Amino acid sequence: MEDSLIHAVAGGAGGMVAMALTYPLIFLSTRAAVAKSKDHKSTKEAVLEVLKNEGITGLYSGLSSSLLGIAVTNFVYYGFYEKSKSVVLRSRPGKGLSTLESILVGMIAGSATTIISNPIWVIQTTQAVRTMEPSTPSSSDPSSTTSPAPKPRKLGLLESINHILENDGIAAFWRGIGPALALVVNPVIQYTVFEQLKNRLLARRTARLRAAGSASAAVLTSLDLFFLGSLSKLVATGSTYPYIVIKSRMQAGHAAAKEYKSALDGILRVVREEGIAGLYKGIESKLLQSVLTAAILFVSQQRIYELTKAALSKVPQAVKQT
Repeated sequence: MEDSLIHAVAGGAGGMVAMALTYPLIFLSTRAAVAKSKDHKSTKEAVLEVLKNEGITGLYSGLSSSLLGIAVTNFVYYGFYEKSKSVVLRSRPGKGLSTLESILVGMIAGSATTIISNPIWVIQTTQAVRTMEPSTPSSSDPSSTTSPAPKPRKLGLLESINHILENDGIAAFWRGIGPALALVVNPVIQYTVFEQLKNRLLARRTARLRAAGSASAAVLTSLDLFFLGSLSKLVATGSTYPYIVIKSRMQAGHAAAKEYKSALDGILRVVREEGIAGLYKGIESKLLQSVLTAAILFVSQQRIYELTKAALSKVPQAVKQT
């Protein structure tokens, strides 16, 4: 099995682990980003509101599509990233990726991933915000002006697909593709920061080992990967969050977002209507989720890769013995 394919499988599996552990934070940040109310709610207040109105399962609305989405996203991203990286490294053995090369490889992988996985994230966003607003009351109901309309019921994965197709057509699965492609820079920043920090840390440790007279290679521990993953994702998410807000609104089919001519136009409209703070709604839970997800992902992906590699290396030996 090719090394890039093992990285892709490990990335997909690691992403699902991270997503399952942090999904409530994704759910909360998505809802906060889509809401147009100027009233700011803390993460604690948002959690209590969901628990009161929807129960604990409300915090996991859209989890199934998210697990599918992250598996596809990370599989495609790691596959393209490692394949592109290996092509570059084969051209000049013995050297790591430069900053410019990391950016180029990341953009190739990110663009391919975004185009392929966007429909899944449209479904997830639709599921997450489904019960935020009440259904439109029927005009034939004389009590509709005084009685609150019932909230829409939650939809499963297949039901959500049918709902989107019936209401907006197949093109709706690529809502928000503009800001989503602009957000290709997010993983580019993340993996560029990660690769450069990793290379510097390994170089420093290798230098210390050589100075001590040791010929062994420097290695990174799970704790190293955790902190490197956390720091790189913190930088990436913090610098691109306004585009995340616009993407979420467009993918959710937000009424106002349908009028956005572009991601930049959406940002300008939000600033005019809601102020600068509108571009950072839900950033607290998003930053926490992003940092935890990245840290868990980098650790689990690396360990799953190593275990898979070790297991596959034993297969030829087992075949020979039989």
